[in-house]
Formats: sequence, C-alpha cells, structure tokens
Amino acid sequence: MMSIEEVLRRQHDIGPGEDNDFRINDWSQYADLRRQATNIFALLIAGIAGISLVVGGIGVMNIMLVSVTERTREIGLRKALGATPKIILFQFLVEATILCAIGGIIGVFIGTLLLYVFASFNDWPFAMPFSAIFGSITFSAIVGLIFGIWPARRAAKLDPAVSLRYE
Repeated sequence: MMSIEEVLRRQHDIGPGEDNDFRINDWSQYADLRRQATNIFALLIAGIAGISLVVGGIGVMNIMLVSVTERTREIGLRKALGATPKIILFQFLVEATILCAIGGIIGVFIGTLLLYVFASFNDWPFAMPFSAIFGSITFSAIVGLIFGIWPARRAAKLDPAVSLRYE
C-alpha cells in the first residue's frame, strides 16, 4: 500500500531526489495549537474578568463609603436608640451584598441575552448552565461582601454623639 506522499509524488511527476511541490499537514498539530490558543484566550478573558471585578468592587466600596458619609446622622440616631456596632456593620454588609447581587443578576441577564443572539447568528445551540448563572450571581454577592467590609466597619465605629452633630 502506497503512502499519501508517494501517491502525490507520482501524480505530480516528481522524480527521486526532487523536492515535493506539495505539503502534507498533520492536523493533530493544528488541534494542539488550537487548544493552546483557546487556553490562552480563556486565561486572558479570566484576567479581564478579574480586573473588572476588582474595579467594580472598588466602585461599590466607594459608593458605600459615600453612603456612610451621607447617612452619618442616621447611623448616629440608630446608635443613640440602641443599635449596636454589630447591627450597623451587618446592615451595611447586607446592603453591599444585595447591591452586588443585583448587579450580578443584571450581568447574567445581559450576558445570557448576548449569548443567545451570538448563538442564533452562528446557528449554534443555545446553552446556559444553571451552575454558571448561580455561580456568577453568588460570586458577585461575595465581591459585594468583601468590598463592603471597610465601609461597614467605618459605619459601625462612628461615635453617636459626633454623628448626631454631623451636617
């Protein structure tokens, strides 16, 4: 049985010792290259997502710090009426977590919509695993919890007497 190279050399009238005027590719090499490119692309996307989460978390932290400043009198009044620092801390952590979870829900909705449109244009099956939806929203809430710690601690440490005089 003749190899592909021998058949092509015969069809192209290439004599012994002459260079081939064709090229035979081993597609397994291209599959490996494609796999490597896909892995690099996935890492790049993960890096961009990570940076976006940190930037978003810093934004949430800043919003929560502004909220603490604007609500200083409210915090002072609540503390004067018996709210413990732990309750104030918990309130601000819950607010930051809910804020980010809502952002995660909106992000999942937009991402799912874009995925559906992209899949439709390419005649691909649409699939959005529940684990991806749940994981995205949960991770967003965790980002809110982490980046809400500093503003919540700041709110919990406010002195009620000073807070009530704040304007």
